[in-house]
Amino acid sequence: MSETPIQSASHSVATGPAQASLEKEARWAHASAQEQAVLRRIAQQRDRLAARKAAKQQARALQAQAQSIPVDAPLAERVLAFARLHPFASVGLVGAALWVGPRKLMRVGMAVLPLISKLRR
Repeated sequence: MSETPIQSASHSVATGPAQASLEKEARWAHASAQEQAVLRRIAQQRDRLAARKAAKQQARALQAQAQSIPVDAPLAERVLAFARLHPFASVGLVGAALWVGPRKLMRVGMAVLPLISKLRR
């Protein structure tokens, strides 16, 4: 006796949380084989959606963790992190620096760097 495609698909299914809760319901016992196959596919889809949601949450958590940098990180690393988080502000700063010119930037840097070093102590 050969099985129909619906019955063969329903027997080769891995059970997930939605499938387990479905089989505990009263309507499962009264459903025909075709209805059970449809309910099983619905449960599989619910399991896939739940797994996708969990994967997205995990990816967001890993991305947030990767974007945070320690306070005692080197200045270059902090500047690069700022540039990644705020690309438009970084482009604006670089554009303003190019507009002002290297000679004025050096003059301002020579005046500001001693003040910054005093504040860091």
